[in-house]
Amino acid sequence: MSAIARAPREGRRIRVLVIDDSALIRQLMTELLSADPGIVVVGTAADPFIAREKIKQLRPDVLTLDVEMPRMDGLTFLQNLMRLRPMPVVMVSSLTQAGAGVTLDALSLGAVDFVTKPSIDVARGMAEYASVLQQKVRAAASARVARVETRPLTVESISAMSYRTTDRLLAIGASTGGTEAIREVLSAMPADAPAIVIAQHIPAQFSTAFAERLDRHSRMTVMEAQDGQQIMPGHAYIAPGGRHLRVQRSGARWHCRLGDDNPVSGHRPSVDVLFESVAEHAGRNASAALLTGMGDDGARGLLKLREAGAATIAQDQATSVIWGMPGAAVARGAAMEVAPLGEIAPRLLATTTGTN
Repeated sequence: MSAIARAPREGRRIRVLVIDDSALIRQLMTELLSADPGIVVVGTAADPFIAREKIKQLRPDVLTLDVEMPRMDGLTFLQNLMRLRPMPVVMVSSLTQAGAGVTLDALSLGAVDFVTKPSIDVARGMAEYASVLQQKVRAAASARVARVETRPLTVESISAMSYRTTDRLLAIGASTGGTEAIREVLSAMPADAPAIVIAQHIPAQFSTAFAERLDRHSRMTVMEAQDGQQIMPGHAYIAPGGRHLRVQRSGARWHCRLGDDNPVSGHRPSVDVLFESVAEHAGRNASAALLTGMGDDGARGLLKLREAGAATIAQDQATSVIWGMPGAAVARGAAMEVAPLGEIAPRLLATTTGTN
């Protein structure tokens, strides 16, 4: 191995390229780094393919790099970069917690250092980390970086790339009898429970009052979901009547997306629509419960969740007002377990702590 990267000349500002798929993080990183008179952010990139071209054009001294990104994950990009064009890299991710397998892999692949991205109140959290971030970028700029031979990544880091984030997400679907069933589940949740997204078949004129009623009976903050709203722990988001609710991922955070597209499984909001979006964007970081209801909406989505690695639960027949939806899920093999209504909340919580 031979040292390749050279420190910028004394007196010249350190040129930084910020690589992160979240537009918010790219903006914050640019602002925080630019506040240091010795640093200039020469560009940003939303994924490694864009970054590759900007490295050629802009010739930065240091890269900041996220782990979770579309098209190519950060560790694969880092591995290719350090093999072909070694340069100082500071990892900035929700996954880079000290001692975590993904951090050790990043360092072994040639990253100089890491900063843990705040997972709650990102804007304020990043501002608190400004001095740390600036210090690590300055240190990285003077680091001697060598070409690193290709080596296999660990099983833990590969799993981390599969849409893992630092938070858990719970999803609940219901129809007939569901308004009271959901109330019972939420009333058993602690104030700091993982975020919950909920699709209940309900007319548009009733969903606001439904959310308000649930909020009164829960230690969590319960509200009707709004389009683009960030999904936060300790909060539950109800799909508005007449609109689909989907979960969308941006960086390491999830957001609510509302849609007026056609009904699915005869319903809008549809449980299948919600569950399938959770399967796509949260995968194994999710747990879901399908409660009482007529028909089979949610059965297909619950199966997709199970196939994506999520924990899945169906309410049992004895405590369901109508065992149509959960029964259809059980028939499809979508439910990992079947539980009475009173056990749904503790079972969901158990899946988030690894005690199930």
